[in-house]
Amino acid sequence: MPDCLYRMARPEDVRVVHLDSFMAVYHRSSGLTHLITAPAPEILVTLGEAGMTFNALRESLADAYELGDLDDAALTARLDELVSAGLVSTA
Repeated sequence: MPDCLYRMARPEDVRVVHLDSFMAVYHRSSGLTHLITAPAPEILVTLGEAGMTFNALRESLADAYELGDLDDAALTARLDELVSAGLVSTA
């Protein structure tokens, strides 16, 4: 998996509202509001502003949510979607 650093968009670039099982994330620079559900909110919260590598994120999610069989391909796909939406950046 890629060894780049993933991090959540800067707090000033997004507005987050929790709506039951959804999270509404308004992305200021694009003007779009994204309605996201698990596991996207968990990924964003785990990444935070500091960010982490793919492997560190995988381990943190597995530990925090007791996921013994976390699928790397599925996690990569979710990260790619979040990057495409501008909610996660890579370095």
